[in-house]
Amino acid sequence: MKTISVEELKALMDAQSDFQLIDVREEYEYEEANIGGELIPMGHVMEHIDKFAKDKQVIVHCRSGKRSANVVLLLEKQGFDNLYNLEGGIKAWAAEIDPSKDVM
Repeated sequence: MKTISVEELKALMDAQSDFQLIDVREEYEYEEANIGGELIPMGHVMEHIDKFAKDKQVIVHCRSGKRSANVVLLLEKQGFDNLYNLEGGIKAWAAEIDPSKDVM
């Protein structure tokens, strides 16, 4: 599984690179704090598999990186090879990049 650090994600955002950011947390978690990703809760990934781009880098994140890792592994079995798990999830983002995004 490929991974990306929060620092690398921030650099992609700052450069306005062409990538897709998917948040696999639940809606209530997303409402609490988010970093602008498209919300597709983990339990709904397979019914929304068509929303995952195949022609560019897709970064998947959750709270700590565990759920998103499971989603990446699941989708890699479906033939995706352009997925990256955000190391440490939004908790790492809050710790390293933007403390206002801190989550419980």
